[in-house]
Amino acid sequence: MPAIDPQDLIEHYIGVWNEPDTEIRCKTVHGLWAEDGLHVLRPPPEMPAPRRCTPPEMHDRAVGLGFTTAVLEARGHDELHARVTRAYEEFVAPGTYVFRIREPAQQLRDVITFRWESFHREENRATGGGREFLVLAEDGRIRLDHQFVD
Repeated sequence: MPAIDPQDLIEHYIGVWNEPDTEIRCKTVHGLWAEDGLHVLRPPPEMPAPRRCTPPEMHDRAVGLGFTTAVLEARGHDELHARVTRAYEEFVAPGTYVFRIREPAQQLRDVITFRWESFHREENRATGGGREFLVLAEDGRIRLDHQFVD
């Protein structure tokens, strides 16, 4: 695996979620994630309104189907680009939020972890966040991306 600057990687990672240009966003997705990269999201049990389909609703529906939790996945560049774009359009594009790094990256071999936050611009405060666990592929791109939203 090539030498990776973990702080540089997470700055690009957070940057893609805030990127307004769809072509740059797509190019960045291709540069960050391996071709078959997987983003796994465990939604929080509750999130503030407004939301089109809230995580509590997803969780309740999943439990109603016999699952213990709702876990969402995006695999491959097309799905990853759609996932990042959807988050951008819902949270960042309206000017409400910006995603920021909350604590520096830590690396142990091929795993990088860090905390991030969603910063509400109007309220001038962090209103959410989470922890990211990134497992890198041999080429230094993200193979597995586990997102735990607070």
